[in-house]
Amino acid sequence: MHPPVEALEQKLGYRFRNQELLVRALTHRSWLSEKSSVLPRNADNEQLEFLGDSILGFSVSEALVLRHPTAHEGQLSQWKAHLVSATHLHRCALELGLGDFLLLGRGEEQNGGRGRKTLLANALEALIAAMYIDGGLDIARNFIEQHLLSVLQKPDDVESLGLLNHKSVLQERAQALGLPVPRYSTVETSGPEHAKVFTVEARIGNQLVSRAAGSSKKAASQQAAERLIEQLLFLERREEQP
Repeated sequence: MHPPVEALEQKLGYRFRNQELLVRALTHRSWLSEKSSVLPRNADNEQLEFLGDSILGFSVSEALVLRHPTAHEGQLSQWKAHLVSATHLHRCALELGLGDFLLLGRGEEQNGGRGRKTLLANALEALIAAMYIDGGLDIARNFIEQHLLSVLQKPDDVESLGLLNHKSVLQERAQALGLPVPRYSTVETSGPEHAKVFTVEARIGNQLVSRAAGSSKKAASQQAAERLIEQLLFLERREEQP
């Protein structure tokens, strides 16, 4: 049984010409596996997710470059990493109530799939692709602007909006690259009681290490994570070179 797609269309502010595209974007492979005898194998949302990831990446890159013409590449890369992260997509999917409309298999349903971060993030990317196929790039771009880039409403002061959680971005980037989970440890505490300075070390395996100091362990760990992100970006760019 299809979800109430008209209710979701109302939330999206867009009516699909081909509602089957919308239904496919909401169809998880666990649901399809239970209906495999009557539906084609590619009727789930995984191909749409693949396309939506590219459309999202392009749209976010375009918006950042146009809004921040003086920002350097490393800064733009960090902002983009957050805006396309599963954490940010999950938050936006929850705001839309997207989980209520998903087609899930019985086991996935019982295991809390409607609220799962990766599942909702993937479904949102599939939804972006469905809107692109059905209505074109402007429709998809408008949706991304409204729901995913709303944190950029103050283009001159992005970080003051609380946009970046470097530890979250670093963990997702490390996982995507197949690297160990980042570890943090306080290696030094100095200064008087009323003005302590904490030095935190961030480490991914034995190869990637950074340190940063701050007035709190939280601030120091965020800065250390930011420095590790810069190291990862440098390594990725070096690997891409011929």
